[in-house]
Amino acid sequence: MSRKVILSGIQPTNTPHLGNYLGAIKNWVHMQEEYDCILFVADLHAITIRQEAAKLRAQTKETYALLMAMGIDVQKSILFVQSHNPKHSELAWVLSCFTQFGELSRMTQFKDKSAKSEENMNAGLFTYPVLQAADILIYNADLVPVGADQKQHLELSRNVAVRFNNAYSPTFTVPEPYIPKSVGKIMSLTEPTKKMSKSDENPNACISVLDSRDVIIKKFKRAVTDSGSEIIYREGDDSKAGINNLISIYCAVTGKDLPTLESEFAGKGYGDFKVAVGEAVADLFEPIQTEYARLISDKTYLDSCMKTSAEKAMRISAKTLSKVYRKVGFYPL
Repeated sequence: MSRKVILSGIQPTNTPHLGNYLGAIKNWVHMQEEYDCILFVADLHAITIRQEAAKLRAQTKETYALLMAMGIDVQKSILFVQSHNPKHSELAWVLSCFTQFGELSRMTQFKDKSAKSEENMNAGLFTYPVLQAADILIYNADLVPVGADQKQHLELSRNVAVRFNNAYSPTFTVPEPYIPKSVGKIMSLTEPTKKMSKSDENPNACISVLDSRDVIIKKFKRAVTDSGSEIIYREGDDSKAGINNLISIYCAVTGKDLPTLESEFAGKGYGDFKVAVGEAVADLFEPIQTEYARLISDKTYLDSCMKTSAEKAMRISAKTLSKVYRKVGFYPL
């Protein structure tokens, strides 16, 4: 029985952080054993916001190497850079002709992003969900990992697939959401009611995968908590959002459950616990950083992996695109 295809991507804007690793990339590593994984660095999506060219190239290479260092095996998964496969963009144009203006105008992420980019409210911000649909449908992905902020986009991909299939004949697999085992949202260390973000202006809010041990521990020491001292998780208590976040991180990183954690730190205060969380995260990232340093210094090997994976991705996507072109009536050479 053939394995299901699962697809996901990550933008190469800033270095992945602790929340990216625990919430997504760690799951990708486990999924390789059960699914045919197609994973990509989404540089096409990144340019909806103006990027500095040299920086984007460097960050694309960095993100690719980090994904490998974090456990993505290019022998088990297809890991490629999105712009290395032009079939995505070619299918996106066809799919844009099967996507309604009203569908795109209702996308909450467009409203949020355009509000932040009033000086550069470009068409790409409006239409990038169509490119996302192309990313998914061109590989006939069965499953797509989604968070709450991406459910609308997956639903659009499903609607477009059904619309095309009904207009012609079954062509695209209608993708289903994949809900990974949740570790809970990883929140900002300085504003624990907000998600941890790569773009946070406060450097102490976010733990980068490449932060040094000293920096990681210092950031956790400065993490916002409250005036209490007990290391106890209180679900739904916003006044305990800070300590709840640190407890969630510690459990996710160490694999310990709440009763074990609460017993381990009984009688200890927030100060001791913050240091323990910082050390646990630093221990988690140390081997990743060592492997990343090895990979990023070997440009020939990285480029070879990118090229091989892009060729695999193009072989799969070319078959889908050929069917689509034939069905819509394009004249072949």
